Amino acid sequence: MMNLMTLRRRWKSFLFAGSLLGALSGIAFAGDIAIVVHPDVPVENLSFAEVRKLLMGDRQFWNSDLRVTLLIRAPVARERDVVLKTIYQMTEAQFRQYWIAKVFRAETPVGPKIVYSGDMATDLVAQIPGSITFVEASQIPEGVKVLKIESHLPGEKGYPFH
Repeated sequence: MMNLMTLRRRWKSFLFAGSLLGALSGIAFAGDIAIVVHPDVPVENLSFAEVRKLLMGDRQFWNSDLRVTLLIRAPVARERDVVLKTIYQMTEAQFRQYWIAKVFRAETPVGPKIVYSGDMATDLVAQIPGSITFVEASQIPEGVKVLKIESHLPGEKGYPFH
């Protein structure tokens, strides 16, 4: 039977190896936030201004047959904070008021759909034609398309969303 000291050493080694593996798996993206869409969306690259129009609800169709469905993380998610700061340039309260007013003025039929996890966001994007969301770049599953922004993918120099 192992003594207590041996168990502690093995446990510390296990924790260290796990944290090292976790750090290495996300190193290529270093906290970037990826813009992901349904695989059938007919776009590969967007400018920052185009992303802003989509997320602000000013552009509501990808083409004449495909409506944009915006999926946004619930408050307190890091991804939401990054997008509010870099794209919307609003506080949480301003963001809520913006969408209430936009729907009230009938500028859009519905506001964004709220999702409660990155997994939920990417699962729904994979299922809903025309959908768009943003997730941690290190958490992108198969079945979704990652958009280039200003010709850069997450992890590349010049990518705007960190």
